[in-house]
Amino acid sequence: MNNVIAPIVTTTAGDVRGVRRDGDAAFLGIPYAAAPVGALRFAAPRAPNPWAGVRDATRPGATPQRRLLGLEPSFPEPTVPGHETLNLNVFTPAAGEPDRRLPVMVWIHGGGFAAGSQASPWYDGRSFSRDGVVVVTISYRLGFHGYGWIADAPMNRGVLDQIAALEWVRDNIAAFGGDPAAVTIAGQSAGAISVMTLFTIPLAQSLFRSAICMSGADRIQSLAEAEHVGRALAVAAGAEPTVAGWSALTEDQVLDAQDAFGIATPPDEIDPAAFVRSALMPPGDQGMPFGPVIDGDLLTRSVGDALAGGVAADKDLLMGVTAHEFTLWMLHAEEHLRGVDVVEAMVEEGLPRELARDYVASHPELPSAAALLGQLIGIRGFRQSMMRWADLRAKTSPDLTWLYDFRWPSPFYSDLGVHCVELPFAWDLLDADGVARTHGPHPPRELAKVTHAAWVAFVTEGDPGWRPWTGGVGMVFNETSREQPILGIERRLADAAAVVWPETKIGRDGARESGSS
Repeated sequence: MNNVIAPIVTTTAGDVRGVRRDGDAAFLGIPYAAAPVGALRFAAPRAPNPWAGVRDATRPGATPQRRLLGLEPSFPEPTVPGHETLNLNVFTPAAGEPDRRLPVMVWIHGGGFAAGSQASPWYDGRSFSRDGVVVVTISYRLGFHGYGWIADAPMNRGVLDQIAALEWVRDNIAAFGGDPAAVTIAGQSAGAISVMTLFTIPLAQSLFRSAICMSGADRIQSLAEAEHVGRALAVAAGAEPTVAGWSALTEDQVLDAQDAFGIATPPDEIDPAAFVRSALMPPGDQGMPFGPVIDGDLLTRSVGDALAGGVAADKDLLMGVTAHEFTLWMLHAEEHLRGVDVVEAMVEEGLPRELARDYVASHPELPSAAALLGQLIGIRGFRQSMMRWADLRAKTSPDLTWLYDFRWPSPFYSDLGVHCVELPFAWDLLDADGVARTHGPHPPRELAKVTHAAWVAFVTEGDPGWRPWTGGVGMVFNETSREQPILGIERRLADAAAVVWPETKIGRDGARESGSS
């Protein structure tokens, strides 16, 4: 039923009342699973408990995020207290109209698998509603609670949460005007890693038809790596590595122990040549101790292996990166690195001089050694990951993969196109809280119009509007967006690294190989 003042929709667990807005309705904090507390704290998600009457869904639900990563977030990511942390938000122009069958985008937020919030104003779906797309933004358990190894608990609890949310969408989204057969999963950063994980899990294949991967990295742990961290964390926390042992600790005690294994921080002293080699090695854990794990059950192989084997070969995939993902990570060392010749540093580690010169020449916007070295982090972690996945898809799924490179320079970030910079453009939310602080007072509205239109076209039609990837051309988004060659220098660096440092050669699955090339 659709009430003009306060829309009410019936879900499988009970009725929910949203709020009518200008052009759509928002339903906030709807539980898709039971609260992960008590016996469910480290268990696989369970169905939410049904409720009687009409549940209020006009305020954000509780967030799994309890603490920030220790850094000032680049955009608002509110923490909302409460126990029912497994919830989602629905933004729709067709509440209570099951015959509308509009396309659906399910959004998975980033935050290094340790933070992030489904309640961010940067994830408001009003612009997608305007363009006929239903948006669902979901939460999932973070950090150790979501991904930590426990001897007698299921692995990948955060991934299982995401699958449970997609199952909720399958069973309920028609009541909100959405089409359960036209679901696109989308995410950025850790959310994009989640997207590629779901994209290649057999269990999830029936729950979506296409995917958007924004700044994803080839980052899935082995079970041995996860167990090593889990046991070390248990020792640090003074707990037995079992459900009973961890359940004896409060949430704050677990978070205190987790903080000691947090996101890596930049080194104070940097050997430029050694840094070149380490930056171009396989991405490893990307400084993140938690995330999806190849557990032999839910995840049986890496994203690369799954793509090479033809998993999701029938699904459309849009992938992209920003121009300078983590370039700023090294700017703290600008004075320390002043006068360093990056070409010579690359040559010292064995890379061809011509390639080193071409790399520096390809980034005239990076005037310092610190920035040029920092750029290598994003090249290995994000750009080459995307390139490998896209190349595999070009073999198994021709004409179903599209790539983009978002290059708009933010004046707030030294005129660089950094991690997260594309979000308010893709969502067409330049007036959202916090955008003026990170993008300046006048970010280009035409760029938001073009970028958002591509996302809407992909979610709706399965085609963002440019040529599919065949190995060279993608869409470059800036104030004069157009198709052009991308990833040329990244490919040359990957090829050279495999020859110069054969022990760091990247296999098709993104894992480091041993031996010669």
